[in-house]
Amino acid sequence: MSATTDSEFSIQKIMSWGLVIALGGVATVLALVSIASAAKGSKPSDEEAANSRIAPVARVEMAAPSAGAAAGNRSGEQIYKAACTACHEAGVANAPKLGDKAAWAPRLALGLDGLLKSAIAGKNAMPPKGASDANDTELARAIVYMANKSGASFKEPAAK
Repeated sequence: MSATTDSEFSIQKIMSWGLVIALGGVATVLALVSIASAAKGSKPSDEEAANSRIAPVARVEMAAPSAGAAAGNRSGEQIYKAACTACHEAGVANAPKLGDKAAWAPRLALGLDGLLKSAIAGKNAMPPKGASDANDTELARAIVYMANKSGASFKEPAAK
């Protein structure tokens, strides 16, 4: 009845195209597996260079004051200016600002001993002793300085 024409697909053409597509698929899968295993097994050739690329861009160091009174004899204001002002002037990480009576009120309720204990151990984002080199007496003086500027009337501790 109907004769086969060139526009019709024969079984051989279908099989040929199927084989080409299958081989292409296998080649693609092999190429992807090869690329994935090469990426997985690759190590940086220079570990030091890799570490320098991922190193932090900055760091903060708190240094001891170089001038002024000798360690152990510094006033509360000197300790405040050397270490505490970095956070307590601007309220960094929710540190109560110097002079903000509302923010200091619940802290002042702890008394000097409670505040000193908290400052020595560190509190929230504040590191122990506010990252200062102050001894406990100097730290107490700094707390008295800040507290008194913020509504308290603590007595400054004498040198031991």
